[in-house]
Amino acid sequence: MGLGSRGLHRVSPRAPRDRQNDDMTERVVEGKATPRGAYPHVKAVGDLIWVSGTSSRRADDTFVGVDVAEDGSVALDIREQTRAVIENIRDILHSVDADLDDLVQVTTYLVDMADFPGYNEVYAEFFDYRGPTRTTVAVRELPHPHLLIEIQAVAYRGHREAADRGTKE
Repeated sequence: MGLGSRGLHRVSPRAPRDRQNDDMTERVVEGKATPRGAYPHVKAVGDLIWVSGTSSRRADDTFVGVDVAEDGSVALDIREQTRAVIENIRDILHSVDADLDDLVQVTTYLVDMADFPGYNEVYAEFFDYRGPTRTTVAVRELPHPHLLIEIQAVAYRGHREAADRGTKE
């Protein structure tokens, strides 16, 4: 491809959605919302896995946890959005043979810390104190005004092999 006006390489819109070699997998997961930039949903290097910031956006560009009334007023639900985000992360992890149990760290971005109790309530449906380490921060805004939450995550699937070795000895 040619160079852009600033000497940057342009990425072809027909670039592969999935790239894999022996040590690294980069993937845009079929059936999930297409990233709004040039990045994968997930990247795995060996047993380490990084999940890009994930929201409640669906593949059709609608959002879970958003109710638009006939008069145009909008109601946003942090509980529904949190559940959808964690379920999206689970699906993304499944694409690289991992699961929520493999998460070791999550960073959560909330637009309003007043939503923390609702977020925390739903988070506890999926994780307890043995779950991933967690940081939650407030941000001024997310990529769409209907988004209340975004989560990025890191997972490690190598502990499975270690657990298997422990049971075989």
